[in-house]
Amino acid sequence: MGDGKSARDEEFQSFVVGRWPRLVRTAFLLTGQQHAAEDLVQSTLEQVYVHWRKVGSADDPEAYVRRVMINAHARRHRRRLKEFLAPKDDSGMVREVADTGDRIAQADDRSALLEALAQLPARQREAVVLRYWEDLTETQTAEAMGCSVGTVKSNAAKGIAKLRAIPGLAETVTLGGRK
Repeated sequence: MGDGKSARDEEFQSFVVGRWPRLVRTAFLLTGQQHAAEDLVQSTLEQVYVHWRKVGSADDPEAYVRRVMINAHARRHRRRLKEFLAPKDDSGMVREVADTGDRIAQADDRSALLEALAQLPARQREAVVLRYWEDLTETQTAEAMGCSVGTVKSNAAKGIAKLRAIPGLAETVTLGGRK
């Protein structure tokens, strides 16, 4: 019986090591703060570990974990009236290394984009981050957010419209031509 638990622990550890940077990046985009992002991922992984047998055998464990993380963020956001998304001093933040295919990461002014994202309401920010930053399909985004595809389309469209309305941002960042 100990061998099964050991194998499950190794599988979980392998999952965490392989997905940690992407999960933290997504959490950072949702929370706007490095420490809050790391806390969100850590608490999500604690919840997932308890049910790893079920999660690890799912068709897409990363999607399952992402859904748990978004639900945890939504619960925390509902409890707090105001979220501080754009830190005044980011000197202590660990800089992420951009994925080679991440167009947004290649933008000249990431801080302008992060500040603009911070201005979006939580559901619009979730839709934009998952749809355009994480490059999920509308269906995958809807599953992650726990809503309909129509809600994803609406929130993403409103969020993108608000981002496009920010002066200078459209010239700095291209969102991959999606509508």
